[in-house]
Amino acid sequence: MRDQEAGWLGAEVANTNGTHDLGPLQINSWWVPHIARLIGKPDYQVRHWLRHDACFNADAARWIFLSGLRTTGDYWKAIGIYHSPTAWRQRTYAAKVANHMRARFGPSLFGTGSAEARR
Repeated sequence: MRDQEAGWLGAEVANTNGTHDLGPLQINSWWVPHIARLIGKPDYQVRHWLRHDACFNADAARWIFLSGLRTTGDYWKAIGIYHSPTAWRQRTYAAKVANHMRARFGPSLFGTGSAEARR
């Protein structure tokens, strides 16, 4: 997902829907109040950490992904949920992440029997 997101420390990229993608893993600002409530910190502090603290950003990305995995029980659906609540966007994003993984680890990464390979 990091390769797909391609953010950087300090990033705050505006989206057409009024939200922003924050930091290295481009955490959508929609998550800020949810994370803030979860950890008992103010929104402004969470937003700052998501932009400027790589470890906090990665931990938030992990939490978002694992929340999707817990909900669906499906790795690739969880990858898609990380990106969007919209099914077609989830599928497109998961395919892009899979392509980045193939580029990094080789074309035989998923083999022919994996669920991802059949998508």
